[in-house]
Amino acid sequence: MSCGRYDWVMSRATSSEPRSPTHVAVSPPLAKAITELQRVQKVLLRGEDLDPHILADFREALNRVRNAAWSAQQYLASKATDQDSTSVLAILAGERVRAAYQLCQTIREDLKSPEVKFQKRQLIQLHLAAKALTEQLGEVVGKLESDRSHSRAASRTTGTPAV
Repeated sequence: MSCGRYDWVMSRATSSEPRSPTHVAVSPPLAKAITELQRVQKVLLRGEDLDPHILADFREALNRVRNAAWSAQQYLASKATDQDSTSVLAILAGERVRAAYQLCQTIREDLKSPEVKFQKRQLIQLHLAAKALTEQLGEVVGKLESDRSHSRAASRTTGTPAV
């Protein structure tokens, strides 16, 4: 982020003057995050003592935040214009699924590594959450597969292609 843009954002965050609908205030936590990210940027540019695994985790976390911010912005825009926000919510849900998949892959690698030490309680909590999610996913995926097979059967009898 350039200093000029940052200065503008920060001035908007701390300004008490009224804003038009196109100038949304930056909340103090976001302003603080911007400052912290600029500090982190300087550390990254120096390139000193960067652990590749931590850097990859950091990049993934930034990607999730970026996508969540974009989704939130789209959601607010759709609400402000009384448009249907369903597609934005679907995109956000899809992003959560993608992030969960990435985290699962990373945790699988961590579990194989003798260098990573987990706390027993954390692993138990994760196991319980994963078990509940697996059961719920099984139900949803089963329903999706059932709907899909019914759609195929219907298309064979009507001659229309299945989706």
